[in-house]
Amino acid sequence: MAKLRIAEVFASLQGEGMWAGTPSVFVRVSGCNLRCAWCDTRYASWDPEGQSIEVDEIARQVSAHGIEHVVLTGGEPMLFDPVVDLAEALDAAGHTITVETAGTVHRRLPCDLMSISPKLSNSTPPGEWGVRHDRIRLDRGPLRKLVAEYSYQLKFVVSPGSGGDLYSRDLEEISELLVELGDVQRSRVMLMAEGTDSATLRERERELVPICIAHGYRLAERLHIHLFGNRRGT
Repeated sequence: MAKLRIAEVFASLQGEGMWAGTPSVFVRVSGCNLRCAWCDTRYASWDPEGQSIEVDEIARQVSAHGIEHVVLTGGEPMLFDPVVDLAEALDAAGHTITVETAGTVHRRLPCDLMSISPKLSNSTPPGEWGVRHDRIRLDRGPLRKLVAEYSYQLKFVVSPGSGGDLYSRDLEEISELLVELGDVQRSRVMLMAEGTDSATLRERERELVPICIAHGYRLAERLHIHLFGNRRGT
């Protein structure tokens, strides 16, 4: 029986993106091919935790919550072959499925919303991991396939730069990537402020309002941080 290493399974509200506020069960797969400098789930990437659990047992734990929406997140769930088996089991049980991914891996699996968060250069960590991270963080091939084949949203984590021209580097990178990806709906492009406390996020979200208006992007808040703070199981 196929297994996945799972860091946590919990029920909460979706905190990000188009379905923010939706009651959801989160399945956090442990393991990632990237190492974002600002990662807030290091226990699923830099220092992966969790036990290997059979797919049928994971699906049973999810269904026990009695909640329709399920979010497969990580780490990077698309790295692992058994995520297809899990998505198929959840789909057969009548769940609505969101997959959270950085977009570096393409797979075919049941998915109602492919939530893609391409990593900008602001994500690159210092040191040895930075070289590997930079090499694979933006693979246009899988990104194009995911956007073409699924109902999607593109969430970009943006950070204020130094000087007076805030976010200019991030915005330039986003613009260039959207041109390369082709026919992307602006209503599905979201800017999400980097930060792990509510006060910082609120300040940066206010800074992003005129930028979103000017570019036609959507602002994605991090509802779970505002409600619960930066802690696990939320």
